[in-house]
Amino acid sequence: MRGAEFAELMAFMAIAEERSFRSAARRLNMSPSALSHSMRSLEQRLGARLLHRTTRSVAPTEAGQALLDRLGAPIGEVIDAVRDVGAFQQQPRGLVRINMPRAAAQLIVMPKLAQFRADYPEIRLELVIDDSITDVIAKGFDFGIRSGAIVQRDMISVPLTPDLRMAVVASPSYFARRPVPRSPAELNGHACLTYRWYETGALHPWRFDGPEEPFEVLVDSVMTANDTSLLLDAALRGCGVALLAESLVETHLAQGSLQRVLDTWCKPFPGFHLYYPSRRHMPAAMRALIDSLKLS
Repeated sequence: MRGAEFAELMAFMAIAEERSFRSAARRLNMSPSALSHSMRSLEQRLGARLLHRTTRSVAPTEAGQALLDRLGAPIGEVIDAVRDVGAFQQQPRGLVRINMPRAAAQLIVMPKLAQFRADYPEIRLELVIDDSITDVIAKGFDFGIRSGAIVQRDMISVPLTPDLRMAVVASPSYFARRPVPRSPAELNGHACLTYRWYETGALHPWRFDGPEEPFEVLVDSVMTANDTSLLLDAALRGCGVALLAESLVETHLAQGSLQRVLDTWCKPFPGFHLYYPSRRHMPAAMRALIDSLKLS
């Protein structure tokens, strides 16, 4: 159905319900002459008279009443659907889907989740943990969270954390058996616990900052995983050396269950950013999430 045809039906319903062209015109914010033209067009297109008109009154014909009875429920559903869409724009409600690495969930989302739920009880969250570099918008997510260094330039990007650092760590029991590396080159021969992206099969590079420029080191992997929590657990058990986000290991470093090495070779890099494709017509639920998570 074309837009003009739908407008004609809405005009007919208003006239039939108001029993007046003038009242229906005020309801639809149209002139009476424009409304009369719309009705003539509808009746001509249907080949049926829908309204009895006199100088004093307007009433549906038998055909008009039958059409009015059939239109009532479907048109009502359309109006309700349009009203609901408007409500999503105005009131924080509905589903918001977020794709993010586990570190971002632990560092950013979970600490604020209870307060967010208390503030916005009508918003439902779907949190998907994904440590790979995924086109989250193409997969139907509202937001992605990744390091600002890898967020595409055509995205709207909102900082969520200060700059981050990586940390090379192992347990004290591991270093009791192996020499502590003093430079990245001395990682050669160490048992390394490395991250492997599941979708591509690529290993996460061990990248360090030298005096002149960043460089990568090839390490001997004794275990690979596509989950940083497994790498952390293996490091805590003395299985080897892991390269993990500083925020994931700082508690264990403070407790002494992990030991950090090569600290000066790991420089800060852009922190986590929330990103999405456009600000236009943003639902209130998405705006509420941005305001709750963004870096103050």
